[in-house]
Amino acid sequence: MKETKDGRVHYRMFINGEWCEASNGETIEVENPTNEEIIGTVPNGNADDARAALEAAKAAQPAWAAMPAVERGKILARFAELILANQEELARLCTTEMGKTLALARGEIAVSADFINFPAQAARRIEGDIYPSDNRDEHIWIHKVPYGVTVGITAWNFPVALACRKIGPALTTGNTMVVKPPSVTPMATLELGRLANEAGIPPGVLNIVTGGGSTMGTELVKNKITRLVTMTGSTGTGQQIFRDCADNLTAVRLELGGKAPFILMEDGDVDKAVEAAVISRHLNSGQVCTCPERFYIHDAVYDEFVSKYVAACRKLKVGDPMQPDTDIGPKVNAHETAEVERVVREAIAMGAKLECGGSRPGGSQFEKGHWFEPTVLTNCTHEMEVMRDEVFGVVSPIMRVSSFEEALELANDSDYGLSAFLFTKDLRRVHRLVLELDFGEVYVNRPMGEQRQGFHNGYKLSGTGGEDGKYGMENYLEKKTFYVNFG
Repeated sequence: MKETKDGRVHYRMFINGEWCEASNGETIEVENPTNEEIIGTVPNGNADDARAALEAAKAAQPAWAAMPAVERGKILARFAELILANQEELARLCTTEMGKTLALARGEIAVSADFINFPAQAARRIEGDIYPSDNRDEHIWIHKVPYGVTVGITAWNFPVALACRKIGPALTTGNTMVVKPPSVTPMATLELGRLANEAGIPPGVLNIVTGGGSTMGTELVKNKITRLVTMTGSTGTGQQIFRDCADNLTAVRLELGGKAPFILMEDGDVDKAVEAAVISRHLNSGQVCTCPERFYIHDAVYDEFVSKYVAACRKLKVGDPMQPDTDIGPKVNAHETAEVERVVREAIAMGAKLECGGSRPGGSQFEKGHWFEPTVLTNCTHEMEVMRDEVFGVVSPIMRVSSFEEALELANDSDYGLSAFLFTKDLRRVHRLVLELDFGEVYVNRPMGEQRQGFHNGYKLSGTGGEDGKYGMENYLEKKTFYVNFG
């Protein structure tokens, strides 16, 4: 699985229950974003390695699907137990390769186990339907059956959780899967292979490969063996995957970028809204697709909200993510940090007022690493990029609104439709959102944070398909209809 190579940790890929190098012998370096040191390497797999993983998954799938669902569920429940048993090791690895606070990393591993457990416990509840036929002596049976070989492509912000979010329902429903974690944060995900073997997941049922998107990723998506692709990541990458799946009409499930509006009306609880905004905007250094990305605050409470929110943001501690008192760790890499800096700089040039932050924090401890301070911008307009495109960082652009109608119109004026927030005591407004707000996940009077039994899905350029709960499990099942005449 892993070894020391040239003084660094080196991981191998997990294919057919075994550990292997890339067929070309190439490797990818993995950086610690806290200090920019190279902490290890993983194989830089190519199309040949992708095909090997897909062939292994194809060979293993019939026997896995034939196993009673409850037996699959028991194996996956054991897998979840092992993830929890290795929580500290996995969490520290997540923090080292990604930069999130250790407390959040521990939470990610706990959620990862839950993403496996929820579908595993629902294995007995995979349902079909029986309908009366128009013909005498006939029944109509609708069975739900696995697609076969599935591919899971994950994002770097929650690498283990996003992998498990796909592995759990895919394997429970009788599919096999090839997981490709991001090259930026691949190591903790590769550890899942070791735990899969310990749990008794048969060889080939779960495979974990590493490599570039244009080589390995493209082969995984375009190969005829693949019957379903589930991907979490950027909208641009998701659109390319959608196009690549067209030739084979491969099923696609995409969870992509977001630009979540945060609406506070005149009757909303300001203190509760401030608390929720601070938690939701700054979690994981703002690198969460469901984070509030643009703020629409009613005139009547605007000054109070801005004053309290800026004061709270100034109290947040940026620093070593391994330390328990750190609120915000580094961003994942230099490119992501530079993009946030650019967007903030352009907003200020267009007239936004910088209330706090806006740059790398001072001090010798921040000379290395990818840091950015919590940043609040007021006097923003909807023409600014900071209000229109996803900013994956701790930046809060704020606008005034004078009515619920104005806030709703501005919220919907977006290419994205993943998550949204509303703070109000008026239930009539909440009910209006059901038909009038074009977002798949809405948080009312609370911070973000979906639950396993819910359904996490986006509208418009935020994706297609969805995950979690019974509807998420159904996304890994096809329907097969039988007209059974017994006359």
